[in-house]
Amino acid sequence: MASTEFQLPFITKASGEMVPFSTEKLHRSLRRAGAPEATAEKIVNQMLPQLSEGMSTRKIYQLAFKMLRGSSRPLAARYRLKSAIMELGPSGYPFEKFIGEVLRCQEFSVEVGVIVQGHCVNHEVDVIAGKGDDIYLVECKYHNHHAAINNVKIPLYIQARFEDIKTAWKKLPAHKGKLHQGWVVSNTRFTSDAIQYAECMGLKLIGWNYPRKGNLQDLIESEGLYPLTCLTTLTKNEKQQLLDRNIVLCHELVQHPKYLEQIGIKNNRLETVRNEAGQLSQHLFAYGNP
Repeated sequence: MASTEFQLPFITKASGEMVPFSTEKLHRSLRRAGAPEATAEKIVNQMLPQLSEGMSTRKIYQLAFKMLRGSSRPLAARYRLKSAIMELGPSGYPFEKFIGEVLRCQEFSVEVGVIVQGHCVNHEVDVIAGKGDDIYLVECKYHNHHAAINNVKIPLYIQARFEDIKTAWKKLPAHKGKLHQGWVVSNTRFTSDAIQYAECMGLKLIGWNYPRKGNLQDLIESEGLYPLTCLTTLTKNEKQQLLDRNIVLCHELVQHPKYLEQIGIKNNRLETVRNEAGQLSQHLFAYGNP
């Protein structure tokens, strides 16, 4: 790890909290993205002289991303995963479809955007996932900025909806003997009260880094299920055109190059995009150079 001979500055988190800059955290995030040790060390050392008191974590991230992109575009794409998830908007539906695909790759049967009759009223359920005799009603809480959190009102509301649906389902022969559970999946964090309530009620929470194992970041990285918004070889407008067509995953572009052709990307550039997408999706299939 890099060492310093001067006092590291305090930096500003998205929440407004001031914390000391941590070379260890930056180094760890670069290594998690797949950066070799030498590359991570180099970027940390290049970053130090550019730090200033009160600098935002967003600015630090942007600097690190730019340095990493100069080394490797696929590594830079992995590094920007959290920001890329926040670009699955503005409606939030692409995030629901993305979560559905993540669960599908975990061998769940999946339905996205389903109207379900509860005991009292109808409910629109973001994702219904099934495996064996287990049925999970999944609410997707998408946020487009890092400071957003899910407080206790979220699981309270979701649990109430889940109980209304479960009451109706228990009366149906097809659901007899089956386990039903409510889930909340978010791209940001949950408050301690939200976690405490969910644990008490048996409601499963999956956030960006909660629980410690099996969180959203783990599920994405372990399966290579990167959203196309990670890609550095597409413009913002091109990404939005693909999202508008309900295309959300990098591996979809590798398997179906026609999706890129339909928005005007052809020839050498098409292969450049597919190569980057393929390197992010190599857990799913071999394409391009790892």
